Amino acid sequence: MAVRTSVGRAGRDERRVPVGTSAGVPVGTSAGVPVGTSAGVPVGTSAGVILGTSVGVGSSGTVAAVYECFDVSISDKVAHLQLRRPDELNTMTPAFWSELPTIVREIDAAASARAIVISSTGKHFCAGMDLSVFTGGSGLATNGGATEVGRQRSHLFMMVQQLQDSFTALEQVRMPVLAAIQGGAIGGAVDMVCAADMRYCSADAFFCIQEINIGMTADVGTLQRLPKLIPEGVARELAYTGDRMPAQRALEVGLVNQVFDDHESVVSGVLDIAGRIATRSPLAIWGTKEMINFTRDHSVADALKYMAGWQSGMFQPTDMLEEFAAKGERRDPSFDELPTRPTGI
Repeated sequence: MAVRTSVGRAGRDERRVPVGTSAGVPVGTSAGVPVGTSAGVPVGTSAGVILGTSVGVGSSGTVAAVYECFDVSISDKVAHLQLRRPDELNTMTPAFWSELPTIVREIDAAASARAIVISSTGKHFCAGMDLSVFTGGSGLATNGGATEVGRQRSHLFMMVQQLQDSFTALEQVRMPVLAAIQGGAIGGAVDMVCAADMRYCSADAFFCIQEINIGMTADVGTLQRLPKLIPEGVARELAYTGDRMPAQRALEVGLVNQVFDDHESVVSGVLDIAGRIATRSPLAIWGTKEMINFTRDHSVADALKYMAGWQSGMFQPTDMLEEFAAKGERRDPSFDELPTRPTGI
């Protein structure tokens, strides 16, 4: 795969260093899975390197990597995942379904960022599932080696759950995930952005539950998450008709937080919002995300009890005292990063 040079948030070139040099990091499989321990622990620097085809560190300390479906960079504690197949409308190939959860889980495991932004390239954000997922040698086109019908169907049952987990990973990571959407978010792209914490779009954006237009039921998260983001009747109309929801209507019903003028401004604006989030206590942010997600799926009484349990363990005065001290001294606060996730005993 060709290695490209891109420009980071600060406008500096991010140098992609050839693998094997002292500044490089070994790469993983063609799906972008890193070489690490048997538990899949990412190998990288203290800056939290995400592994792909190649990796480099820019003059600002920006970490960058290239995958088949994503360009990934981490700068100023914000991870930026950018879909990188604009000529193919950024469709979701088999590699996409392994790369996305791998990348976000590695960021989470290493606590290498405090917020994650997902954006795209080209005319459309994402046109949904690539046909190669249904054909060729991919999991959906096979029976997992089973010959008996019940076992063949059980294989598909597991495959659908694996696809669902690729987006559930966005909810499970400890830092907020923000989606910056331009053009069309179609089919599986709606499933993906519904799993993000917040969504923002450009004025030309639209959302379409395309599955109903091709004779199938949306199956990787839209029908479960969208009715909890917008009025249920509106979600049902979109799911039953397959109509496009334009940007202004998405803003009106609460699917997106803000509509920006164009592609460039939505990406820049969302990176700025993520940057503000990254200045807050990462432990307090994790607790806030954990509570909002739990409350969505449980009663108020259960959520309050969970909050009390969380606060009795996680609430310590250190970060609060740092906030007060920083305000008094007219400086930015400085917080410890989240602990890395355990990988074994």
